[in-house]
Amino acid sequence: MSDHTAPDEARARAAADAGQAAGPASVGSEAPHRASPRTMRSGRVSMRPETSARLGGSGRTEDEKLLSAQRGRPEFLETDTWRALRILSEFVEGFEALAGVGRACAVFGSARTPVDSEGYELARQVGAELAKAGFAVITGGGPGAMEAANKGAHEQGGLSIGCNIELPREQHLNPYVDLSVEFHYFFARKTMFVKYSDAFVIMPGGFGTLDELFESLTLIQTGKIRDFPIVLMGHAYWDGLLAWMRDVQLPAGSISQADLALLHVTDDPVEAVALITAYERANGLTP
Repeated sequence: MSDHTAPDEARARAAADAGQAAGPASVGSEAPHRASPRTMRSGRVSMRPETSARLGGSGRTEDEKLLSAQRGRPEFLETDTWRALRILSEFVEGFEALAGVGRACAVFGSARTPVDSEGYELARQVGAELAKAGFAVITGGGPGAMEAANKGAHEQGGLSIGCNIELPREQHLNPYVDLSVEFHYFFARKTMFVKYSDAFVIMPGGFGTLDELFESLTLIQTGKIRDFPIVLMGHAYWDGLLAWMRDVQLPAGSISQADLALLHVTDDPVEAVALITAYERANGLTP
């Protein structure tokens, strides 16, 4: 047997292996018996280099794409896929930050409430009374009534939490927040309010405050969350709305008497907290 037989057989096997890796030769190929380049793999997909190029592939590995420096803002940051990941991260970070909070009440109100106003002082007293009763106070973290509630809780040594939101006109975080979580998306932020609050206290406010109020009522009415106390602070501010609901919505059949009963209104921060703690006792929720 020739001394060249073994090397020839090895070369033949190598050629066969290369051909198997690449798949059958293309129809019309000028060199049908020549070994094709090995396939390239990307995740679960494998294809020949020429096929990858035909479909717009770059020929770069995923590691190379990841580690390559990019100039300017990458387009993928504006895609829904990337937004979905950002949304997920907001839920994950929010859940991790607030999971150990314990008893808590959300306080909503206008960011435009002046510091030297009666409304500011009322919200401060609400935050203080909640802290005295052992509740953490959760607000939107901004100025106005939110700042006042955080301030009251902070002054009493309670846990003062702010769930701040990105707005076209930047909303700054108030200085009385002990724990803050930043959000891009309203619905992620709202989930934190509902999930970690044992009651809502609603100070006078605008559209955002009304949004929080009526969303909580909707979730309770539709059985998405359990019934929990919703306390409106200020008869002068809220009685007109309650009268309209009672005189217009109720006769029209849009709401029921039980829906109206979900709302409590008071001018007294001590009474507001008493309503919440009474609900806890009645439902076996007292720690």
